[in-house]
Amino acid sequence: MANYVVALEYGVERLRSLPLSLRLLRELHARLMEGVRGGQATPGEFRRSQNWIGPPGFRPENATYVPPPPAEMMEALDSLERFLNDTTLPPLVQAALLHYQFEAIHPFLDGNGRVGRLLITLFLLERSLLPAPLLYLSAFFEASRPDYYGRLLGVSQRGEWNAWIEYFLTGVARQAEDAVSRASRINGLLDQWRSSFAGLPSTVDLVNLLGENPYWTISGLARRLEIAYTTAQRAVQRLEAAGILSPLTDARRDRVFCAQAVLQILEEPARLSFE
Repeated sequence: MANYVVALEYGVERLRSLPLSLRLLRELHARLMEGVRGGQATPGEFRRSQNWIGPPGFRPENATYVPPPPAEMMEALDSLERFLNDTTLPPLVQAALLHYQFEAIHPFLDGNGRVGRLLITLFLLERSLLPAPLLYLSAFFEASRPDYYGRLLGVSQRGEWNAWIEYFLTGVARQAEDAVSRASRINGLLDQWRSSFAGLPSTVDLVNLLGENPYWTISGLARRLEIAYTTAQRAVQRLEAAGILSPLTDARRDRVFCAQAVLQILEEPARLSFE
């Protein structure tokens, strides 16, 4: 998960100087697979051998799905890059088609699912449908995994495009609703905590940062807020006494504190339906 966040942050920053392209996909893959053991992932490189999808031990002849061989794969990737620049379709529909296209090509030896999901977010950012990477479709895909793979396979085997697009758009709607719900509840907590510490500016500033990240060290807060270490320490102590922050370790230096109530909201499983 840490590498996914690193790759996402890299991609968001890279979009400032480089359009969404095969080059950027390779760069994302390099960051995503950094540190992977065994040397099998070939970070940042498109595959040069055949791969396939199926249970462990399966061969291409009995695999669930076999992507195009390397020579044809490069032709398919060129088509995908051209489609990235197409502006004739509604962007959400285009994102659904792009994700299927990428997963069907399966251009890397490992990490295709994660890169394909990064592709969705970065495409929506590039088209200005998202101001920031706030839509986490991976959670919807994981929560409905049989449907996700079934819809992708349905396109490959039976040309069931409508079913895939409907599933994809349902995921966008559900995750958008989920993000709004989580944000509203986190903002409610922050409002309560701000009220409790009104008149203590540094503590209120710390509360504001908990909406950005529930994990902080005292030294990190001091740097971020540009205040003295002792001032940050007092703010943390107030929130700890109120039960808002709790230490995650017993270390004396760089102890990490966490706002567990915020973290619980962030870590809730994705909801597949809303009333």
